[in-house]
Amino acid sequence: MEDILIPRSLLRDPDRFGGTREGDCQRGALTIERGTAVRLHSSARTDTPQMLLPALTEPHCHLDKCHTIARMGPVAGDLRAAINAQSKDREGWTEEDVRRRAGHGLAQAREAGCGALRSHVDWGDSAQAPLAWEVLRELGEDAPEITLQLSPLMGIDRMADKAFCHDVARQASAAHGALGAFVLDHDRVDEGLRNMINAAETLGLPLDFHVDEGLGDFNGLERIADAILNAQFQGPVLCGHAVSLMDRDPDSVARIADKLMRAAIAVCALPTTNLYLQDRRKGTPERRGITRLRELRTAGVRVLTGSDNVGDAFCPMGQFDPMAALHIAALTAHLDPPMGDWLPMITTHAREAMGLDPLWVDGAPLDGLRRGAAPDTCALVAGRTPLHCLPVAGSA
Repeated sequence: MEDILIPRSLLRDPDRFGGTREGDCQRGALTIERGTAVRLHSSARTDTPQMLLPALTEPHCHLDKCHTIARMGPVAGDLRAAINAQSKDREGWTEEDVRRRAGHGLAQAREAGCGALRSHVDWGDSAQAPLAWEVLRELGEDAPEITLQLSPLMGIDRMADKAFCHDVARQASAAHGALGAFVLDHDRVDEGLRNMINAAETLGLPLDFHVDEGLGDFNGLERIADAILNAQFQGPVLCGHAVSLMDRDPDSVARIADKLMRAAIAVCALPTTNLYLQDRRKGTPERRGITRLRELRTAGVRVLTGSDNVGDAFCPMGQFDPMAALHIAALTAHLDPPMGDWLPMITTHAREAMGLDPLWVDGAPLDGLRRGAAPDTCALVAGRTPLHCLPVAGSA
């Protein structure tokens, strides 16, 4: 493969991989051995080098809810209003309806270059898996080109029931998924966390939490970090949202970030839904509905971004496209160049947070990589139009 650009952030050892450094990339001809990218070497330059990236990763979305907004009528409000509207719509879900909508969402993710995706699935009061769980499992089995990982979603207070927690965990394990819950202002949070950690340890499951999805005095994120540290849990833990960090003072942010770093907890920003729902008022919102990505990253915390809700009561627009999510996060949180340094948020680091092989370019099989089509972007994969450009540092 001639005249290839590879972002340095996606190589385990960029200085030893060969080629010539160009901005935040390494450039050269790619040597392939046994279907694996092994090194770059000097080559003639062209006017149209191609970018090589790992397949993109969508660490947090909701295929079960997607593309329902058109039948709801006007829905605009805060998190509670969105939950109520979506719950009412769910009463009419059928197997055909979920399969059609979720299948469309999964196809969008594939077209965007996704190789792995974690979808949360709303779970009812019964320990029995809901209809959408079974439909999404089948969709994943029918789409081997993308890893579809499912995570059940219910209030953490339900997980305080040990038998319920372990029943759900066994079903998550059978689906090769993660064990998830929603933590906001619930009762019995600590009991729920203990049960989830015990179940995850027993079954070898990753943990996933929707946490502090609101501006205000919430502290679920720190409680999760404390529980993980106290249990010395070693499995992957991913926390999405964490919006209330915007309302914490600098000392509190530093304290929580240190705990997250020591607990190896990844934090996923979800800008589309949180920008749409948070700080609702009569006029224009004054505060950004996003977590403190820059402070967390500086403290050594793995940070990610995801697409979250697409075309439902929580966000009436959106797309299953990790590059689009990264683009919005960069604008909202002021993620500064070199932009290639942020690509692990939707590739290597996102996969690790899901408990998957990170797929570094140096060592990944070529079927896990994608070639771009332009010299000035880290955002293109084969066949895409340049809607979300991340300039290579030093390019014209």
